[in-house]
Amino acid sequence: MTRVVITGMGAIAANGNGYQTFVENTLAGKVGIKKITKFDASETGITVAGQIDDFDPAQVVGKKEARRMDLYSQYAIQVSQEAIDMAGINEENTNPEDMGVIFGSGIGGLTTIEEQIIKMHEKGPRRVSPFFVPMAISNMAAGNISIRFNAQNMVSSVVTACATATNAIGDAYRQVKEGRAEVMIAGGSEAAVNEIGIAGFAALTALSTNEDPEHASLPFDKDRNGFVLGEGGAALVLESLEHAQARGAKILGEVVGYGSTGDAYHITSPDPSGKGAARAMQQAIKEAGITPDQVDYINAHGTATHANDSGESKSINRVFGEDNHVLVSSTKGMTGHLLGGAGAVEAVATVAGLLQGKLPANVGCFEQDPECQVNLVTKANQDQPKAEYALSNSLGFGGHNAVLAFRKWSD
Repeated sequence: MTRVVITGMGAIAANGNGYQTFVENTLAGKVGIKKITKFDASETGITVAGQIDDFDPAQVVGKKEARRMDLYSQYAIQVSQEAIDMAGINEENTNPEDMGVIFGSGIGGLTTIEEQIIKMHEKGPRRVSPFFVPMAISNMAAGNISIRFNAQNMVSSVVTACATATNAIGDAYRQVKEGRAEVMIAGGSEAAVNEIGIAGFAALTALSTNEDPEHASLPFDKDRNGFVLGEGGAALVLESLEHAQARGAKILGEVVGYGSTGDAYHITSPDPSGKGAARAMQQAIKEAGITPDQVDYINAHGTATHANDSGESKSINRVFGEDNHVLVSSTKGMTGHLLGGAGAVEAVATVAGLLQGKLPANVGCFEQDPECQVNLVTKANQDQPKAEYALSNSLGFGGHNAVLAFRKWSD
């Protein structure tokens, strides 16, 4: 089987626009959560979100192109362009038929859906935009990426709620590993920080009602009371080792395993035993050809909901034992929860952490819940230059569990 390496990454989140800024701020523990200003959220009962304030679609996407894309697709194009540029991929060194795209979104064009339904209600159905459908459907980020970069291999979109991007990267990894493509652009994006997005999750009582951005997203904390909705996304360029070496590419990391399971338990709640997530981690570890004691770090799903954090902690202890030494953190205390884009920004943070020998700290845990018996990354222990293997967990509504295993690059 082919070894699969990472040669490019792009990211945008509330705490950083662009790979360099996102990684620097994430490893420094910078919280990007802030008061919602995109719309009047007062009637929703929710005050803060992982809102992005510094995105200009004209800079990378282009003004004309952006008018025909929902915001989630605009984020997808920007991060993919950054990843492709970093990788140095072009039609001179890569056959378009050997490059594909697997890129997902949990919800798709929610901003467009909200705007166009309001327009239809107020002005009638004949005023609905002719671009409504291609802007709203959740596969169009993948389609737009494919068109932008002339990627003619498999072009697909994954929709598995909050596990979306991790499944997309995992499926793309398999596409390269099994010899069906040389290069894949993979990841996920989301743009649900709007009135219907906030109102919908608030109606589920899933969101934190805390008004303080520094104390709203509290992964593994005893006082956690819900997640903070975030937006943005990330893309990774996955490439066969042989193809990357042939063109002299700089290698940033390696994907070595992937696991995906279903809880078959509940539409929104994870199985409290954690056994489904545990099996996904075990699958990723097995495919990597390592043992659990070789895993140095887990980027946890860590949503800061009671059910997720306690269940995920149990799943980690199922795999690694009650008295394990694996370090764990959730980056959602800084970015909020990007839903379908979460696994992508978290994959970037994980790979960058291994690359730099510095793991992201678990920002937002002020007093750890005794139900969450995991070894959290803090500022005191985040420097880990010898860390070699890491997992990134994503767990979605519907019982979707997806886990990626990464290895710090070395020949």
